Amino acid sequence: MKVTFLGTGTSQGVPVIACECEVCQSLDYRDKRLRVSIHIEVENQNGEEKSFIVDTGADFRQQCLRERIKKLDAVLYTHQHKDHTAGMDEVRSFNFSQKKDMPIYAREPVLEQLKREFAYIFADFKYPGIPQVETHIIENKAFEVEGVKIIPIDVLHYKLPVFGFRIKDFTYITDVNFISEEELEKVKGTKILVLGALQKEEHISHYTLDQAIEVIQKLNPEKAYLTHISHKMGLHKSVSEELPPNIELAHDGLQIKL
Repeated sequence: MKVTFLGTGTSQGVPVIACECEVCQSLDYRDKRLRVSIHIEVENQNGEEKSFIVDTGADFRQQCLRERIKKLDAVLYTHQHKDHTAGMDEVRSFNFSQKKDMPIYAREPVLEQLKREFAYIFADFKYPGIPQVETHIIENKAFEVEGVKIIPIDVLHYKLPVFGFRIKDFTYITDVNFISEEELEKVKGTKILVLGALQKEEHISHYTLDQAIEVIQKLNPEKAYLTHISHKMGLHKSVSEELPPNIELAHDGLQIKL
């Protein structure tokens, strides 16, 4: 199993337009963060290689080109915020190359919002060349995609329900500021945990750095990576020096293997 961080930034990305802070002016490639997303390559129960992407943000096209993603079997959506959905139109390139509709998996309110924001995709009369998608409603129970078992982790992003996803020994949770004890039980035993941590200061809908570290230490995975990082977090190099040995800041293009 291989996971590639397509983007590790917050809704504005890093650098932020018109910002002159030291992070936005940094020349360190690790301080350049596109909107948050990951690419997962995993074998299914038949030993076949499957390719999934979690969230299609505004930078989806750029991310796929950068990582040379040639095949995509499905898209999983965590929630309906624009920085996680804005690039859905770009799945049409995979429609053309793979000659089939793209399966997308999300909870019902997320699919309803996608239908409003991309009304032309779901219209009765479809203009030639638009994306072709196949919708699948997911709930807070395990489901399969292309023979791969996926366990949703139901968390809160302020008052908005968001799904994290566990596949085998890997768990991905972004845009979160509360996880119940019941949902944490689903994460226990994970070897690799990716968790959102926006900044060091308190925030209404995201874990701070300290809050994320506290959750990670409670779950005690072999390795943890932080994502959905704001320019307010600080320089990648400086923050990295403050972290416990088994926790790292993720950066765009980082690949991990399980």
